[in-house]
Amino acid sequence: MLVVLGVLVVVAGAVLLLAGRIPWLGRLPGDFVLRRGPVTVYFPLVTSIVVSILLTILVNLFWRR
Repeated sequence: MLVVLGVLVVVAGAVLLLAGRIPWLGRLPGDFVLRRGPVTVYFPLVTSIVVSILLTILVNLFWRR
């Protein structure tokens, strides 16, 4: 179980490193950015939905085999 958790952490780290290189990620219509003086709040609503749908499809493809 620890090995699986370790692999998941490594995969999550790799995804975070590569996420900045995907140009549309985080800039979709429906992603909110609120700027009030020195404070910026970023809420990627549509990006979260798209990533969730893609991960659901991938997990379903691998678990059905």
